[in-house]
Amino acid sequence: MTEQIKAFILRNHLKPGDPLPTESVLCESLGASRSSVREAIKTLSALDIVEVRHGHGMYVGRLSLVALVESLAFRVQLSSRDDFTVLGEVIGVRQLLEQGLAASLVAALEEPHFDALAALVSEMRELADKGETFVEQDRAFHLLLMEPLKIDLVQQLTGAFWDVHSMVAPLLAPSTADGRETADAHAEIVAAARRRDVAAFQAAIEAHYGPVRKQLATHLRDSGNAVDGRPEGR
Repeated sequence: MTEQIKAFILRNHLKPGDPLPTESVLCESLGASRSSVREAIKTLSALDIVEVRHGHGMYVGRLSLVALVESLAFRVQLSSRDDFTVLGEVIGVRQLLEQGLAASLVAALEEPHFDALAALVSEMRELADKGETFVEQDRAFHLLLMEPLKIDLVQQLTGAFWDVHSMVAPLLAPSTADGRETADAHAEIVAAARRRDVAAFQAAIEAHYGPVRKQLATHLRDSGNAVDGRPEGR
């Protein structure tokens, strides 16, 4: 039934936020029982394909990556009991995404972006010097870094992978020194982008993941494979 409702959305060219028919209309339209439609709506609601607004009706959902974040985060948490391998893979995908888009980002970033990114770095450094984490600033930095591309899927993926990372990384117990090193690496990302230096930008992205990779190394078994998700050839 979930596939039938998705097909209904596609067939009627509905977009996120558009209203859906009532349960009774869907039942009649799809030739299904109310209970099967109701169960399908619950499933699609969990996937953010359908949004149920109590007292207002049903709508096409935002089609966000909420379900991906939740499943990946749980998978990482399960893995963290043993070797943190999945967290390493998430970090590797993040790095691949940011380094792969380096040339486009360096070309697209403008002075207002640099100023905003630098302000976030200043906040990170202040918090790092106090021995505090800077989760909100870190997430804002990476979303802002990708913003000039104006590609919604890239923004969603960046936010999704960062959310998974931030949900699990505290289990690694980063030190104050790690926090300072991470903040400094963010500063170098901004500096390289200002210089329009793609190679330096890519190197700064890799350095940015250095502290968490060092933390992972204390948990990962030395199998001789790229279990930390590091992109080959970097």
